[in-house]
Amino acid sequence: MSKIIKDTFTIAWLKSIPDLKRQPLILLLLIGLAAIPLFFIVLFGGENMISVGLIGVIVSSVGFMSISASIQDITWDRYVKLKEMIVAMPVHPLSYAMGLTLAALVFALPGVITFMILGISRGLFDVISILVTIVALILCWLGLSVIGFTIATYQHKTSPNTLGVIANLLSFLFVFLPPVYYSEQMLGGNSWIAYLLPTSNAAAIMRYSTGLTEWDPSAYALHWLFLVLTVVIFAILVVTKARWREP
Repeated sequence: MSKIIKDTFTIAWLKSIPDLKRQPLILLLLIGLAAIPLFFIVLFGGENMISVGLIGVIVSSVGFMSISASIQDITWDRYVKLKEMIVAMPVHPLSYAMGLTLAALVFALPGVITFMILGISRGLFDVISILVTIVALILCWLGLSVIGFTIATYQHKTSPNTLGVIANLLSFLFVFLPPVYYSEQMLGGNSWIAYLLPTSNAAAIMRYSTGLTEWDPSAYALHWLFLVLTVVIFAILVVTKARWREP
């Protein structure tokens, strides 16, 4: 287990720190891009929608980076032969999957912190809801990481351009279609959709913990359950079914 953790941080360093040193201003660009949906939410929904929009932006900042990095970076690494070098070490597939998306999380973290500070200044978060948010975001990141990694290993013959399209479509599916920027109650009888994806589960947990959604202990517990199950099930798939060592 210690080697898995150590390799995870080593790969994350290789995939993030050199790029940050070359292009430090990219962090400001990513924060600006993440703020665009919040701008339109406030523009069309009014100031009372800022808190709901902040929850969505925080979750989507993690979601976009996690699913995109898992799918696109593994393909890029194959083309530049970095994957072959990592496989030869050898490295556990979980270390590689987590390392890729931990590197992406480094780029997403400034935006997450910025929007959380904005939420704190508006009284949205207290100490308990901050802790709940951190745990929910970590589980969301883990769930999307292993999902994206499993998908990518079955697309080893797909071109990087095509995988880029797939990553963008999945990002849209995981972030904008489910109730991330809006409450699951708006779906009425279809509110069960909120339990299917890590992003919607994390957003629902955050809305409950901040009081944006009327308290429902059963629904709250189910969101935690499905979020944890997603991580466990797809982590098992990474270890047992992912085509990790195929050329």
